[in-house]
Amino acid sequence: MKQPIKILIVEDEMIIAANISLQLTSIGYDVTGIMPKGEDALVHITQSKPDLILLDINLKGELSGIETAQIIQQEHNIPIIYVTANADTSHFNEAKATKPYAFISKPFKKIDLQRAIELTVKRIQSENEEKALTGDEKASSFILSDCIFVRHQEKMVRVNIKDIFYIEAERNYCRIYCKDKVYLLATTLKDMGEKLPNQHFIRVHRSFIVNLSNIDEIATSHIVISKKAIPISSESKKLLLQLIQKV
Repeated sequence: MKQPIKILIVEDEMIIAANISLQLTSIGYDVTGIMPKGEDALVHITQSKPDLILLDINLKGELSGIETAQIIQQEHNIPIIYVTANADTSHFNEAKATKPYAFISKPFKKIDLQRAIELTVKRIQSENEEKALTGDEKASSFILSDCIFVRHQEKMVRVNIKDIFYIEAERNYCRIYCKDKVYLLATTLKDMGEKLPNQHFIRVHRSFIVNLSNIDEIATSHIVISKKAIPISSESKKLLLQLIQKV
């Protein structure tokens, strides 16, 4: 079943925020929270990992919307859509420098909100498809909070990190083995390992990266995931045991 896109609303006018939340849920999105201040939003992002953020430019806390966006850019890889009642040129140019995916001017209709979000998701997919066509192997996958978008049958498909069993190298490609499907990506295992969150994955062999949460058994020279015996080096095994002890 396809997972709904998770959206955080950062808006200090609670009536407006509640209305946006109702509109989003009515069209199938998952609202992770409503934060009135930028500093609260930064904490929430770390905990809930939204896929997309609706951000008011003029927040009343210590951080403005633009300052909040700058921090998000530095610490996270989450698309931002600005929501603003102040669309003058100076504010627009300042906000534009943070490279948002869209602007929505208040007041707006539900269809405006829906189209902005759909265009944002489409833009993410198109950017990665364009990179793939120009030979950029990293474009075959795109990390978004607790999931990864992978290229499959000429489109980008969302795969939850918790559903990934292991990743196996195949020359300049790698295969992602999940609960229900296998995806072939035009990227090396090294590049894939650099993008995946290290709290979930570990490279146990030159040809394998595994999901820590899906390991069934740890033997002397191999581990077992979903009845698959995967070789593990002695150094990787030491690191694996250290990571497990910390959990």
